Amino acid sequence: MDTKYSVIVIGAGHAGCEAALACARMGLKTLVITLNIDSIARMPCNPAVGGIAKGQMVREIDAMGGEMAWNTDHAGLQFKILNSSRGPAVWSPRAQCDKQLYSILMAKTLENTQNLDILQSEATALIVKNGKVCGVKILTGETIETDAAVVTTGTFLRGTIHLGKFFFNGGRFNEREAAHLSKSLIEDCGIKLGRFKTTTTPRINSNSIDYSKMTVQPGDENPRPFSHFTEVEPWRKNLKQLPCWLTYTNPQTHKIVGDNLALSSIPISSGESKSPRYCPAIEEKIERYPEKTSHHIFVEPEGYNTNEIYLNGLYTGLPFDLQQQMINSIAGLEKAKVIRYAYAIEYDYSSPLQITKALATKNVPNLFLGGQINGTTGYEEAASQGFIAGVNAGLYVKGQDPLILARNESYIGILIDDITTKGMDEPYRMFTSRAEYRLSIRNDNADLRLMDTGRAIGLISDAAYKKFELYRQAVTDIYEANTDSLPTDLQLTPWSIEKAKEEVYIHKKYEGYIEIQDKIAHKVKKNQDRKIPDDFDYDKLESLSAETKSRLSQVRPQTIGQASRIHAIKPSDIAILTVYLEKQRKEKKNAKQTN
Repeated sequence: MDTKYSVIVIGAGHAGCEAALACARMGLKTLVITLNIDSIARMPCNPAVGGIAKGQMVREIDAMGGEMAWNTDHAGLQFKILNSSRGPAVWSPRAQCDKQLYSILMAKTLENTQNLDILQSEATALIVKNGKVCGVKILTGETIETDAAVVTTGTFLRGTIHLGKFFFNGGRFNEREAAHLSKSLIEDCGIKLGRFKTTTTPRINSNSIDYSKMTVQPGDENPRPFSHFTEVEPWRKNLKQLPCWLTYTNPQTHKIVGDNLALSSIPISSGESKSPRYCPAIEEKIERYPEKTSHHIFVEPEGYNTNEIYLNGLYTGLPFDLQQQMINSIAGLEKAKVIRYAYAIEYDYSSPLQITKALATKNVPNLFLGGQINGTTGYEEAASQGFIAGVNAGLYVKGQDPLILARNESYIGILIDDITTKGMDEPYRMFTSRAEYRLSIRNDNADLRLMDTGRAIGLISDAAYKKFELYRQAVTDIYEANTDSLPTDLQLTPWSIEKAKEEVYIHKKYEGYIEIQDKIAHKVKKNQDRKIPDDFDYDKLESLSAETKSRLSQVRPQTIGQASRIHAIKPSDIAILTVYLEKQRKEKKNAKQTN
């Protein structure tokens, strides 16, 4: 085993895989440490990728040279564009995946990537000297040296599995937790940790379902791949789509759940750990919406070679016997046989107010955090952060400026800005409603927005970038009606003239609105991009309240714009801060002229 790496990534879930691949593809010697090599990129919850706003982020990862979209195209078993009845600004791709195949393909990609090693072990501590990580200690007591570290531990930090009121340690069902690293994060890195929780759903045997009582949910007739680099027609030809199905809970279901709330693991720890508001357990739905007599249950296949079916919408922390009763009360599931019962999991997370927009910890500049450890929920949110954390770890090692994505250029930028500025008291999930510039940052133009960024980082190949440049020029020519010498589809593939024409159509549809939006964004950006010194002393601002000073000191915003988005910060507070910074700038300028 080598004893020195440029970057060490701890964890090999969706965040860890993107982080490790980004670093290795940037030419850096990279190690990923995972508790179980058979669990790389595992899908312990819904075996799906994408969805509202999430699909946009996956396309953005792909445009910059990440892996999730390509892997999804080759492991997907149903593809749909959500919100297709609405405007293109909110069209969101989603794919149901073969969960085993997804994991196998991602593991194979990691294994075949140059500069990347994989080690099955437990990272027990970070070795910090002179304020920086210089090594990672593993379970055997050995220390592996590194120039930077990325922590992407998912739900494994001191993970606790809850089955009703029974509980035991675990990072996922039948997988042990990461028992030691939390202590090191607290004591060696000065990071404060909290507790979040989430729930899973039961899996049932397809042969025990009466599908005649359900509504079929087929994939799109002409499915679209996630990755910009997937050749559409050959991919469609080889794709075998499987249907999903829709059924509903009913008053009997709600009575079974409502009568037994006291036996559920929801809430866990007397409510001290929060669960995702937008992915609630059925117990929470029934308590929160007592007037509703039914809730959607999407019945979704988990793979081509398994009979396991995922009951999307039936997240629960009830004991096994009550789960069985609840399931059998639902139309089409009267005789359903459970293969895996649902469980809840509680785990450590770090408030993202402790990290910068580069996802580096403020206490330890070469330690990066990505994924659920930052308090988010969802594979796509995790992969997005993992990619940015990995890229920035690599840029740090190379001595280059970090990659910071703005809110008006990507959903990933919105995600990172939100969590690092506002923090959260519940797991964060991305929605299109969070994007004030969603007319411009659509899923269809992710390549036009971000492929130059991926190229600059070094993650887009010469051949792929040449095709992209040809496509971009075709879009410009079609927009300007210069169509006499357009390239052929063969020259453009995996892009196409049809795709270029669609891009122009969508842009022209929103053009007037985008111009207005861009003018507003420019005006806002002019002031909001003003930098705030890292060592700025907010106590100097006597006009600010003690609470405001405390919030600003805790978050330590990097710009006026970021400061304005901190929870409970008023416009008047920003005005005072702006005036002071301008005064400070003039004083420094006058001092230089005097000298």
